[in-house]
Amino acid sequence: MQVRVEGVGKPLALGAVIAELQSNKLLIPRADFLSAQKSIYDPGWLPARIAAFIVGKPLWWALEQMGIVGEEGVLGGGNGARSQKDTAWWGEYVIVALVEKAADEVLERQAAKVGGAGDRIYSLDGFKQEFGSVVGAEGPLTEGDSMVLLRFLDRERSKVVFDKEVVKFLSGDPSEQREINAVDRGILELRGAVQNLHAQVDGLQRKMDECTHKASAALKEKYKTVALSHLRLRKELEDLLSKRLGSLDNLEATLLRVEAAAGDIEIMKSYESSTTTLRAILAHPSLQKDSIDATLDALAEVNADAKEVDDAVRVGADVAVGVDNIDDGELEEELKALILESEKEEQEQVEVDKGRQLSEKLETAGKVPSEISHPDAIRSKVALA
Repeated sequence: MQVRVEGVGKPLALGAVIAELQSNKLLIPRADFLSAQKSIYDPGWLPARIAAFIVGKPLWWALEQMGIVGEEGVLGGGNGARSQKDTAWWGEYVIVALVEKAADEVLERQAAKVGGAGDRIYSLDGFKQEFGSVVGAEGPLTEGDSMVLLRFLDRERSKVVFDKEVVKFLSGDPSEQREINAVDRGILELRGAVQNLHAQVDGLQRKMDECTHKASAALKEKYKTVALSHLRLRKELEDLLSKRLGSLDNLEATLLRVEAAAGDIEIMKSYESSTTTLRAILAHPSLQKDSIDATLDALAEVNADAKEVDDAVRVGADVAVGVDNIDDGELEEELKALILESEKEEQEQVEVDKGRQLSEKLETAGKVPSEISHPDAIRSKVALA
């Protein structure tokens, strides 16, 4: 591998850039990524490399300055050492950000299509074909890309388990075992058989169409014997197609029942887990009948005490402000008297207004008698009326 820009030359500092990216876990050698047992997000992952970068690089520089190592140093290796130093960073790397993006897209696409237990199981080739577009490929995933992606989904995300033949997406249930069992392999085999039969049916249909086309062409050329041969072959293919369609119907029905049974197992596991959880909650001492009765009795007693305290405070407040000897009957009588007095004042005001209006009318007509010219006389007149 050569990294060189025409007219400029080779970037001599590329090794330092790669070392810096490795120390920050943004770039990881592919072999180290695939063989790592701990998550790449674990702070203790690959401590030797980080220590080598932080301690080894400055130490090597110091030894070069002292003339001990390097191209001109006592222990220098000339051009061979230089060549080895220049190519030490060459190799295949995993760009963590791209793997994270691809894994998110895989999980999003898988979540949108899941309808049952069987939809979470793929053959390795089926996985490559299904998710090839997540890395921008027009075809299936390559072997290297698929291994990196599956390793990341397994170790860092805990979303899949896989082996050399089967890939299984986990449901997210904490009680689910991280393994590929016989049921998973059976579902995958059934699905493979169904897919093969579909391919056979499509192939038989194409061959029948070809026979029909060849028979028609032979008849146009007056080759009756050839046309009969093609029609005879078409009849045999039609009989075989009928058998394959019958087998396909049986296998698809079987696959549907198996997937339904697998889904029933998951449902029953959920029921069992829910029952265990509910039983554990109900077994709590606070939810026992004696404890509930005691708690409710204590609550009633506390409420009664609170009511007594509230009544005592209210009575004490009334005594403090001197309202304990007030007679409600007297208050009612005083209220009625105030109401009558208010009505009387309103009536008198109405009478005064009527007298004033009458006086104004008489003055306007020029016939104001002397005995009603005074307001008091007017009020008396009105009262007598």
